[in-house]
Amino acid sequence: MLRKLNKNRGGFTLVEIMIVVAIIALLASIAVPNFLRSRKRSQATRILEDLRLIDAAVDQYAVESNLSPSTAVTWDQVKLYLKTGSPLYQTGTSVIGGVYSSLTFTVDGAISTPVGTSAALGDVAPAEFWSPYVLQ
Repeated sequence: MLRKLNKNRGGFTLVEIMIVVAIIALLASIAVPNFLRSRKRSQATRILEDLRLIDAAVDQYAVESNLSPSTAVTWDQVKLYLKTGSPLYQTGTSVIGGVYSSLTFTVDGAISTPVGTSAALGDVAPAEFWSPYVLQ
């Protein structure tokens, strides 16, 4: 009777459980670095889109104010042409904490990335990615 009870008992051995855990750990070691790289790449894309919005806002302000090339434009003047509910308008900072309001904007001039962008995102976004903007 006791032998019959033991034969019907099902379960996993310790070796089988260890193999499953090892497979899960292997998959996680492959997926986590790719996830972190994707996150940094999306942050770089977000900063690039912010720079395009700022560039368009500077151009629009220059056209409406009849400004000549190389005229300086302040952050407060740029903000007039950004969507008021956007994070860019509200905070004036990039997704990694760079401050746009400290940048120098000129009409028809090159706009540079916030300070520290190159150090933070240089491994996922090379200099060619930032063209036509200046990487700092």
